[in-house]
Amino acid sequence: MVTTIQIDEKVKAKLNTMKIHRRESYNELISRLINSSSIKNVSRETLIETLEILSDPEFLKGIERGIQDIEDGRIRPLSQIRKELQ
Repeated sequence: MVTTIQIDEKVKAKLNTMKIHRRESYNELISRLINSSSIKNVSRETLIETLEILSDPEFLKGIERGIQDIEDGRIRPLSQIRKELQ
């Protein structure tokens, strides 16, 4: 079942900075945050590190650029690069 929720514009803006890529849905983002914050699965230090990463918009933009490079075919396999360097 799909539902609608209301969130403040500031919260929405913060969620946007936490997306791994621009097409990640809010549902995927919230699920990822919930799963990554499960006390059963991670230590306190891991949670802090995750929050630091998710709070860094430049880092997340870098991940998004990397995903876009893969989707656009702008990457080469490591095996190909090794052959070129030999």
